Amino acid sequence: MTESQIADNFLKIRQQIKDAEVKSGRKEGSVRLCAVSKFHPVDSVKAALKADQFLFGENRVQEAYGKFTELNDSRAELHIIGQLQSNKVKKAVEIASCIQSVDRESLLEEIEKQASKLEKNISIFFEYHTAEDSKSGYGDMDSLFVSLENFARGLYPHITPAGLMTMAPFSQDEKLVRLSFEKLRNLKETVNEKFPELPVKELSMGMSGDFSLAIEEGSTMVRVGTALFGERDYT
Repeated sequence: MTESQIADNFLKIRQQIKDAEVKSGRKEGSVRLCAVSKFHPVDSVKAALKADQFLFGENRVQEAYGKFTELNDSRAELHIIGQLQSNKVKKAVEIASCIQSVDRESLLEEIEKQASKLEKNISIFFEYHTAEDSKSGYGDMDSLFVSLENFARGLYPHITPAGLMTMAPFSQDEKLVRLSFEKLRNLKETVNEKFPELPVKELSMGMSGDFSLAIEEGSTMVRVGTALFGERDYT
């Protein structure tokens, strides 16, 4: 995809985000766009930067490490949004400002270990399982609350628990999709009531096919890839 096509796509998606904000009675600019650049070349990221896009999401740490090390642009902010293995945490912490896919206590322990070595603070989102299509994420509130209680006790001084993340089902049934987003929004409200001292404010939900619905249901960050960069080259 050409640089001008990518620029046009960003204009289109940003307008759709604004329209969804207006429709849901929310303030313009209340939703951040995370451009998912996985499986797209570094030139696509450069084209996005020229279109004033600075927040990016990547699934694979090894790919992201090579791409954003080569890019070497201080304006680019990287979030890891894919399932993260413990042996990839070191590199993830080095290059990312946020890990959105935290789904277990042992992963938090490894993130804290690596962040403390670098004397770096890193944000995380708790990924929560709200739909049958995706099995990743915390599967119940009890296990999530154990992690939140550990934050409240000060066990992870180098990590900021910034929000919650989910993936809706890949379905044409709008009710099912909305239900997934509503479930995460309600969970955040419960978390905020139970742990008011923790800064769990963000809701990362909504992708290329459903981000407008996600915004209407309270999303503060949408993760859009294909609608911006085109189909991915999985070779």
